[in-house]
Amino acid sequence: MSVSVDIFWKSLNKHREELCGDKVEVVKTKDSDIVILADGMGSGVKANILATLTSKILGTMLLNGATIESCVETIAKTLPVCKVRKVAYATFSILQIFNNGEAYLVEFDNPGCVFVRDGKIIHYPYEERTIEGKTIHEYRFQVRLNDCFVLMSDGVIYAGAGELLNFGWTWKDMAEYTLKCTKRTMSASRLAAMLSDACNDLYEERPGDDTTIAVAKVIARKAVNIFTGPPKNKEDDERIIHEFMAQEGKKVIAGGTSANIAARILKKDIVTSVNYVDMSVPPTASIEGIDLVTEGALTLGKSISLLQQYESGDFDVEFFEELDKDNGASKLTKLIIEDCTELHLFVGTATNEAYQDKALSFELVMRKNLVKQIEEVVGKLGKKVSVRYY
Repeated sequence: MSVSVDIFWKSLNKHREELCGDKVEVVKTKDSDIVILADGMGSGVKANILATLTSKILGTMLLNGATIESCVETIAKTLPVCKVRKVAYATFSILQIFNNGEAYLVEFDNPGCVFVRDGKIIHYPYEERTIEGKTIHEYRFQVRLNDCFVLMSDGVIYAGAGELLNFGWTWKDMAEYTLKCTKRTMSASRLAAMLSDACNDLYEERPGDDTTIAVAKVIARKAVNIFTGPPKNKEDDERIIHEFMAQEGKKVIAGGTSANIAARILKKDIVTSVNYVDMSVPPTASIEGIDLVTEGALTLGKSISLLQQYESGDFDVEFFEELDKDNGASKLTKLIIEDCTELHLFVGTATNEAYQDKALSFELVMRKNLVKQIEEVVGKLGKKVSVRYY
């Protein structure tokens, strides 16, 4: 079994702190995905430096081929113990999932990972190992499709302490709420947003500690294909449609001219939607055999804005409510964020006939610019992107 891993995280800074004392590092090696969550002691600048140092050391060693065992040993021996609190200066959790489905989870003083499989919380039988007086929890196992893992800093299980709850949000409360949320969402990012919002609510939007949630979900490979713009030579119409339709995965057409080409070659009708709920986004259409048909530049531009907002980490539950709206930009963005591990773009380079006297029409420049922006932002999300020009 070859697997893909959907990874996302959200952090809440301690109230009145500009820097977060938690740090998440995601490392992709040639045969695995690794999530590292480090929690620096205290808060503010000092905690941020400690967490960043810990996560970077772990990430760099792993990227350079070191085994997790040697990384754990190095960190455990390197991190000093605070003389006052008698605890290590930084704690961490590491989850490594290999492409063949093998996995390794290691935890040092962070709350235990919430592991959801088949609608149940899995209480995994970890082994304990002592290195330099520090107790490390380790668990080796085989993942399955749709397995979900939630790594967290201790700010999560203290959410609400002294405010709404007398004893904070316990690990069990957190696990049960996670289980409830996984029944409502399939993506790691939406789950991270839901859990982070719950913590923020419990803290009454004034977090008493740095609070970080990192979600990793085992998913199947999912391709999304987008065809936009007529090819430079009209005789290539059939070739671009044939190659576009031959790809596995979801099919999206962006642009009226592109939709007309597809309908003609596929001998299908275009049915324009009468459901025009958002005046800022042109209406969609439908063609049998195509998953989504949208207008071109305006819809792609709005989708890029949403993708950029998401990539910057500026998202919450309300952002996903925007993705659930019934318009072309929201539908396209949701498809790329929640139902895509690789994106294939089929881009025509025809110039508008009205601009034949110019070397390159404004329309083509704009289309290439939009494609470049999509390629860049989707690549930053860790998804594979390919572009074919015609």
